[in-house]
Amino acid sequence: MADIVTAAMVVIGDEILSGRTKDKNIGHLADMMTASGIDLREVRIVADDEDEIVAAVNAVRARYDYVFTTGGIGPTHDDITADSISKAFGVPCEYEPRAYAMLEANYASRGLEFSAARKRMARTPRGADLIENPVSVAPGFRIGNVHVMAGVPSIFQAMLDNVMPTLRTGAKLLSTTVQCPYGEGTIGGPLGDIQKAHPDTIIGSYPKYLDGTFWTELVVRSRSQEAMDSARIAIEAMLADIAKAA
Repeated sequence: MADIVTAAMVVIGDEILSGRTKDKNIGHLADMMTASGIDLREVRIVADDEDEIVAAVNAVRARYDYVFTTGGIGPTHDDITADSISKAFGVPCEYEPRAYAMLEANYASRGLEFSAARKRMARTPRGADLIENPVSVAPGFRIGNVHVMAGVPSIFQAMLDNVMPTLRTGAKLLSTTVQCPYGEGTIGGPLGDIQKAHPDTIIGSYPKYLDGTFWTELVVRSRSQEAMDSARIAIEAMLADIAKAA
């Protein structure tokens, strides 16, 4: 079986925490990670504060195989992600020659000044590799296991498409769903026993309500088909026992 590969995400921006901007990137990253057999284990949302960004990135990059950040690599004064990531890795933040040349040519072709603010988007930690941006040219970057990308969803998604082929993938989680006609209060105890008896699975319980009726959707996940099927059979037997006793 392939190794388990893990990831975390750090979403950066006061606008996310204030509610002015509704995040659309977490769900997309989760979908892409799941499809590739990478476990997205943690998501942190932090303000535009250098110390907070440094602390969050250093915490998760030590724990997980990959880290993805979004936001804070634009041209304005509060776009401090590049500086913060540089500080986290203990290296200078400086103009990256290829990024500088790409941006300079892009603005020249549009008849726009390559201002000091726009030049900020060419700054990366020393030693970082660029992540191409096919939407608006300004690149993201990769240093160590940390991938730094834009917060605008269309740009983030395009950058992530370029990153995905470079990642090591893991064993994909299999899943199966059992529809349960009972509420969680009825099944909670025996379901917990089934989970303990099947440690190679993850059993999720999702309560539903419609037209005055409660029921529960039970989802069994595992990297082993045999383990998943065994837990599913145990759940079905548990439901049959409840029905008989009713």
